[in-house]
Amino acid sequence: MSDPSESSIAADDNQAPDDDVKERCWDQREALPGEPRCVICGRYGEFICDETDDDICSLECKQTLLIRVAKSQASSAQPPSVRLPAMDECYYVRDGNNKSGPQILTNSQTEMLRRKLEISLRGNNVLEPILSFGSCNLPQKLLQNLEAAGYEMPTPVQMQTIPSALAGQSMLVSAETGSGKTCSFLVPIVSYCAKLKRNLQKPLAMVLTPTRELCIQVEEQAKLLGKGLPFKTALVVGGDAMAGQVYRIQQGVSMIVGTPGRLIDLLIKHDFELDTISIFVLDEVDCMIERGFREQVMQIFQALSQPQVLMYSATVSKEVERVASSMVKDLTVISVGRPNKPNEAVKQLAIWVESNKKKQKLFDILTSKQHFKPPVVVFVGSRLGADLLSEAITMKTGVKALSIHGEKTMKERRDALRSFLVGEVNVIVATGVLGRGVDLLSVRQVIVFDMPNSMKEYVHQIGRASRMGEDGAAIVFVNEEDKKLFPELVEILKSSGAAIPRELANSRPMRYSDITHLSGRSMGEDVLLAWIPRPVYSCCVA
Repeated sequence: MSDPSESSIAADDNQAPDDDVKERCWDQREALPGEPRCVICGRYGEFICDETDDDICSLECKQTLLIRVAKSQASSAQPPSVRLPAMDECYYVRDGNNKSGPQILTNSQTEMLRRKLEISLRGNNVLEPILSFGSCNLPQKLLQNLEAAGYEMPTPVQMQTIPSALAGQSMLVSAETGSGKTCSFLVPIVSYCAKLKRNLQKPLAMVLTPTRELCIQVEEQAKLLGKGLPFKTALVVGGDAMAGQVYRIQQGVSMIVGTPGRLIDLLIKHDFELDTISIFVLDEVDCMIERGFREQVMQIFQALSQPQVLMYSATVSKEVERVASSMVKDLTVISVGRPNKPNEAVKQLAIWVESNKKKQKLFDILTSKQHFKPPVVVFVGSRLGADLLSEAITMKTGVKALSIHGEKTMKERRDALRSFLVGEVNVIVATGVLGRGVDLLSVRQVIVFDMPNSMKEYVHQIGRASRMGEDGAAIVFVNEEDKKLFPELVEILKSSGAAIPRELANSRPMRYSDITHLSGRSMGEDVLLAWIPRPVYSCCVA
């Protein structure tokens, strides 16, 4: 089988889009320069509304457009009766300026919406999902900040969890990476603090995460949402001077964001009371409970006075659920999408590569002008490996690369991440510190150079290649050293429609019908497959 030529791939890139009308805004691509833009969301205006002649991207945005037109034409003394969109027409309602009150879903509509969005839940008095941020009685300034930050509509996890969190319910939430979990707990926190905090000097909310990078990201997002409101934050992480963190808290803050170890260190050395904490968030809760953080987390939790507890992760095990239930009475368990599975928007490509050939294979990828899609995150298994590999990449390929791991100073990690995010560096080589929750925005390509110790970490790592459902690609190097993960990896690859290397397929009893075929791939994955050298390509069962 010969590799496709560059000309044939270029021809594929110019193929006409599908004739099917897009159902959701997120199904549509971004508009290119000179192309029509949707009047609602700004994406590619592929269609024209038959009732208004405006450019629209999907049925969802058409419905929103018609609702807005109906409102603008209605008399201000008589609010219009607006039909809720049928569930086969759209999933969301973009309506942040609803003056006539929130739109109420019937029981059948609620059930259908949850079924279509794959929302499952267990618990008492679970609230209906929201259709817009404007239906939550949020402070007006918070609504403006959401819009300014690009949150035009709630994602599925935000639809279900924000109203429940605002109602004071404690929750254990499982949702895919890049699905908007951070916003789903920050919106209730900012709203609560803005409404209650006036002259109070003690914090009302606390967020714990396993890494400094994730703490920084959460605090930065909180600052955006809380801009112009009586809402201040304090970052409590290692690597920064404790004196500055202490001073910040003493000046009065609404929310503390920190890692467990540094927070306990601060509490031991300084006389801070946590009795005013009303909302306690555990982000990446499985990592916090199943690893060495559990004792620290419980120590902090026991110092609080029965707060509302919000716990989030893309992977939630039975053990995590058991511990969460022991911490909280009347816990609501919410799952959105496919629990403990990779983000469906990430196309996986597993390549069998012997350990002594992995570096050269990586260099081949990074020097392929056609298929190297920076910025790229390369995940490795050790801190030393991250340093050595980043240096080798720069030296052998000429591609600028930096490393991030736990032994680097906070300044080094911040500088490296900043250079990566602004485009000064095209490749970041990281240990698991970037695998958990960190929103890498423009990253659409991840290379798992060393398989992690568990498939849960694998799910988190490849999830960095997709944000809010946008397409991404993960290239995974695998060989005999990863044998203990083979059964789970095969199942994950099968479920996502990815090709399985023959060596991997032969590592356990498997029927031929179990092997995933290469036909029917998306354009993005076909392009990735095109550059694979023939010896590797031939090891995939087709």
